[in-house]
Amino acid sequence: MTLPAQSDQTSQLSQSLDSTHEALIASFFRRSAGKWRSERRYYTLPDGDTKEIVSLIAIRFLAQGCEELRSLARMHQLEDEALMTCGAEVTWDSADSVSGKKQSLGSTLFGAKANILYRDRGFATPNPVIAEFYFTQAEALCLRTEYKGSVFEEELKLIGQQYRTRQTIISRAGEQQMIGQYLEKRIT
Repeated sequence: MTLPAQSDQTSQLSQSLDSTHEALIASFFRRSAGKWRSERRYYTLPDGDTKEIVSLIAIRFLAQGCEELRSLARMHQLEDEALMTCGAEVTWDSADSVSGKKQSLGSTLFGAKANILYRDRGFATPNPVIAEFYFTQAEALCLRTEYKGSVFEEELKLIGQQYRTRQTIISRAGEQQMIGQYLEKRIT
């Protein structure tokens, strides 16, 4: 049996945690805004094949209530289009670092509310997905996304003002399929 005072305390704690998550993600997105050169290496498991990619990435902070976040809310069929407290738009242009051959060009939207990150698309799907996020420290954002039988675990870490690192581990049925490691240097 939950007493009314305990219920109020639980609700206040939950609201406090949501505010902390929202403040941390807003700060992280603001600090990430700008243009970056990303050097990526993907390892396919278990055989260990590697692929090296260079990307130019642009990140733009999105404030609560902006049209991009409203559109993202509609994609996720949220009743309150202004629910997301902040977000980011990420665009990229990627090429194979050895051959120079173009790999991909695109963009994605992120929107945050509490500890949920809404996305307009996933790594391996054009459909909207959600991720749970948390911070191990103010500079280290961790994400966990699941869809189509796969799990995507990602850590993004700001290192000072000029660098970011990322690591992505993709698993299916409990088996790791790929590891992606990234070093990103700010160019503006």
